[in-house]
Amino acid sequence: MAFFNKFGSLVRQSVSQNGQVPMASMLNSIRCMSSSKLFIGGLAWSTDDQSLKDAFSGFGEVTEARVITDRDTGRSRGFGFVSYESTESASEALSAMDGQELGGRNIRVGYATDKRQPQPYNSNYGGNPDY
Repeated sequence: MAFFNKFGSLVRQSVSQNGQVPMASMLNSIRCMSSSKLFIGGLAWSTDDQSLKDAFSGFGEVTEARVITDRDTGRSRGFGFVSYESTESASEALSAMDGQELGGRNIRVGYATDKRQPQPYNSNYGGNPDY
């Protein structure tokens, strides 16, 4: 039900802004809302994979909980991801946990999106292509 409410509000917002619905934007929004993977931001430095899983397991079967760490220092980067078996569990967890306290900090919860691909470096930018 939350999915349809969110979908309806996106359609109304898009139509009211410019009179038409941008299809690419709409499809991307639907894809994110149907995801069972959540982004968790604002994590305390002491939060680890197990404590993240424990905090979110009350909403459904957690298939993965991962705190992202710095590859050089091994220290938490302050965010992580939680994946659920079902989209309904993810939606329920998002609604219940966004803005709540975990490890002494208020966390932000949202649907995870695909990582953007890095743009290749163009050494000929504004220059002569013969170099």
